[in-house]
Parts: sequence; C-alpha cells; structure tokens
Amino acid sequence: MVTVITYGTFDLFHFGHVRLLKRLQSLGDRLVIGCSTDEFNNLKGKKTVVPYAHRREILLSCRYVSDVFPEDNWEQKREDIIREKADIFGMGHDWTGKFDDLSDLVKVVYLPRTEGISTTEIKDFMRGAQASTSLISAGSDEQIDRIAVAGHRSA
Repeated sequence: MVTVITYGTFDLFHFGHVRLLKRLQSLGDRLVIGCSTDEFNNLKGKKTVVPYAHRREILLSCRYVSDVFPEDNWEQKREDIIREKADIFGMGHDWTGKFDDLSDLVKVVYLPRTEGISTTEIKDFMRGAQASTSLISAGSDEQIDRIAVAGHRSA
C-alpha cells in the first residue's frame, strides 16, 4: 500500500483544494493530511476563517482523503512520515525545493496548483465586497446585480 502525505491549512475549501487532493491521492492508495491548527497558523501569521475542527471535518468528508491529523509545527514532518509509513510527500509547486531534505525518507513531489483560484484571492475578494457593503445596502436590486457582476469579472 502506497501512502501519500501532504500538509496545508485548507481554509475556505474550494475546487483548487479538491483538484490537488485528487492528484495527490492518484499517486498512491492512501492520502493523509497534516492540517495546520489555528495555533500554528497564528505562529505563521496566518488568520483563518474556518476553525481547525471544521477544516478537519471538511477534509475527512472528501473521498480522496484517508485521514487527517493536526500540524502543530514545522519540525514534525519527519515523525509524521515515519508514523504514517508514507512513501510520497506531496505539496503544491509554490513550495518547490523547500522539503527536498525529506527525500532521504520519502519521494518528494511538487504538483502544480489549480490556476485561477486561491484562498488568498477569495479572502481579497471578500474584503473588497465587505468594503462595498454600504454601497450595496443603499442600492437598488439592479445596482447590486451590476456590483456583483463587476466583482465576479475582476476575480
């Protein structure tokens, strides 16, 4: 049985996450995920929208995922790889080279991310939508539709 391991925050779960998980799972028989805890994200300076327990539940509901465990720190990866008996360590290509030191334990692969979608883009879009809330609340239905269409085109 080939086990694939990956890590991430998986906040605001979207189709880019699904596609990455599907590609990772296709590399083996079992996909396990280290999901960054809220505390670890705080240490990294990242603010999540969805709490860890909910992100874990969402990941476990995905048919490509076999198990999810908490990622509490950067240093735990070696122990996780050994505990999970992982054969492949996979991450998005934006991490290329950063985990090559693990290649003495596992095959390290970096997969392309899905173009046109990212959690950062979603958060930025929502910040912009929140900033125009007063405009929307004062507008007609027709004005609201124009704002929504314009926002969608810029995303």
